[in-house]
Amino acid sequence: MRNVVLDLAVTLDGFIEGPNGEIDWCIMDDDMDFQGFLSTVDTIFYGRVSYEAWGNYQPDAHESEEARAVWRAVHAKEKVVFSRARFNDRNAITVSDNISGYVNTMKSKAGKDIWLYGGASLIKTFVDKDLIDVYRLSIHPTVLGSGKPLFEKLQQRLNLKLIQTKVFKSGVVQVIYHPLMI
Repeated sequence: MRNVVLDLAVTLDGFIEGPNGEIDWCIMDDDMDFQGFLSTVDTIFYGRVSYEAWGNYQPDAHESEEARAVWRAVHAKEKVVFSRARFNDRNAITVSDNISGYVNTMKSKAGKDIWLYGGASLIKTFVDKDLIDVYRLSIHPTVLGSGKPLFEKLQQRLNLKLIQTKVFKSGVVQVIYHPLMI
């Protein structure tokens, strides 16, 4: 059975974006081995807004070969966009209803894990529907004070079991949790 993995950068005070959508605080250290993570997934779940911002993103020529390689790896994955609004993109499958049924069907198919990319609204939906198997959060040593929170207005408490922690040279701490079944 495939897992849905929420892999996300978050500030120390729990924001995934600043008040103006900024993500300039997000650190990508070489010791984080993001390419290693990408090799464990073959599908990416996006919300429409996140997909429109990043689903077809192409790095500028001034970006490093390493950054371009990451984006090539991202774009090689199957992309699924969850959207209630009319959405059509030839590079992605669109899901507009029966989210739980679709996700459970995808999880039962052969393949690698599935990366739940976000955004915040889609993450909330997945949390509320208990569709996330692994929470892989990279906590960055930045406090924004305001912005878009990772967890907002959840329908119920979320209890998690710590599986692993990693500390990177930048001070980013990655925590990996599994949902705790009560």
